[in-house]
Amino acid sequence: MIVTIDGVAASGKSSVASGVARALGVPYVSSGLLYRAATLLALEAGAPLDDARALLTHLRAHPLRLEALAGGNRLWAGERELTDELHSTRVDQGVSAVAALPEVRAWVDAQLRALPEPFVAEGRDMGTNVFPQAGAKFYLTASPRVRAERRAQERPEDVPAIEAALIERDRRDRVQSAPAPDARVIDTGPLSLEGVIGTILAALPARSA
Repeated sequence: MIVTIDGVAASGKSSVASGVARALGVPYVSSGLLYRAATLLALEAGAPLDDARALLTHLRAHPLRLEALAGGNRLWAGERELTDELHSTRVDQGVSAVAALPEVRAWVDAQLRALPEPFVAEGRDMGTNVFPQAGAKFYLTASPRVRAERRAQERPEDVPAIEAALIERDRRDRVQSAPAPDARVIDTGPLSLEGVIGTILAALPARSA
C-alpha cells in the first residue's frame, strides 16, 4: 500500500502525512527533505545550485540517509543529522532550483522507490511521477495568505513577506506541483489539521483504513 499526498508549499503536507501514517500504523516519507538536504549541502560547499553534475558528485561524496518514521522524518549525512537545518529561509530560497534539475529528481526518485512498502509519501510529484501506481492519491492546497499565516506561526517572519515568497515559490514549482489526474484535491484552508487527516482517512479504500 502506498498513499501519496502532494501539494503546494506550506499546505501542511508533512503534518498531514505524519498524521495519516500514524493512524494507519505505517511510516511516512518526506521527499522534500532530500531536496532540502541536497540544497543545504550545496550551499555549504559553495556549489552552484543549477549545476546538476556538481550536485550529484557532492551527494555521492556525502551520502544522505532518510529515516522514515510515522512521527517525523530525520535526515542524515554520515553521522551528522541535518533535520533541524533544512527549513531555513536560505534553503527555502534555493530548493526550487535544485528540485527543478531532472538529474537530481531522478536521484531522489531512486532513493524513494527503494523504500519498502507500505508507507505514506508526501511531496510535489509523488502521485504523478514517483508512485503513479499508488492506490490512493491526494493533493493539498490553500490560498497563499492562509499558508503564509500558518508558516508565520513557525518562523519569526512577516506574513506579507512570506506570502510573496510563497507566490514566487508556487510559480517556480508549477511544473512539479500539478496534481495527478486521479488525485483528490483538498483545500486545507477551512479545515483543521485533524479535519484534513480525517478527510483522507475516510476516503481510503476499506482495506487501507
